[in-house]
Amino acid sequence: MEPPFERARAHPWHGLPIGDGAPAVVESYVEITPFDAVKYEIDKRSGYLRVDRPQGSSALPPTLYGFIPRTYCDARVAALTPGAERGDRDPLDVCVLSDQRIDRADIVLAARVVGGIRILDGGEADDKVVAVLSSDRVYDGVSELEDLPRVTVDRIVHYFATYKLEVQPPGENTIEVVGTYGAEEARQVVAAAMEDYAAAFPAH
Repeated sequence: MEPPFERARAHPWHGLPIGDGAPAVVESYVEITPFDAVKYEIDKRSGYLRVDRPQGSSALPPTLYGFIPRTYCDARVAALTPGAERGDRDPLDVCVLSDQRIDRADIVLAARVVGGIRILDGGEADDKVVAVLSSDRVYDGVSELEDLPRVTVDRIVHYFATYKLEVQPPGENTIEVVGTYGAEEARQVVAAAMEDYAAAFPAH
C-alpha cells in the first residue's frame, strides 16, 4: 500500500510537522539562501513566499535562513531572554549550515540544533537557532556551537546585528545581540516555542 500523501500544499508554518526528533532535530522551512540579494518572508495567511525587500547592504545571509514549523515566540520564549518584554510573535527563526551549495528557497530540510543567538529587537525576544543539515556528513562531528569555526559564528552574529540598519532611521538600531548559547539551551528555546505554539494555536 502506498504511503498517504497531501492532496493540497501544506501551509509551511501550520501544516508541516516539526519532526519526531524535536527539539534536537527539527524540520526547517527555508525562506532565504546565502545567495539571495532579496529578503523573502512567508506570507502568514497564504503560506507562499512574499518579496519583502531587496537586501539594503552588500551583506547577504551567511546561512540558509527560515523558521521551524509549529513554533511561536511568545511568553515562554521571552522568559528565557533577560530583558525581553515579550516574544516577537513569529515562528522561531533557524539558520542552517550546509557544506554543499543549496541555492533555492521554499524547501524543507531536517536540521540538527547546535546552538543559538540571543537577540532583542525593540525589547522583543528574537532568537536565531543555529543548526546543521542533519544529513550532511561534513558536520557529523558538530554537536555544539563551539564546534563551528569562530569566524562562522561571528558572521552570523554580525549579519543579524546589522541587517535591519537600512530600514531604520539613520543612527538608530533596535537590534541588540545579547549573546550566544549552546545546544542544550537552544533545545530549551525550541521546546518553549513549541509550547507557545500549542497555547496560541490549540486547534492545530
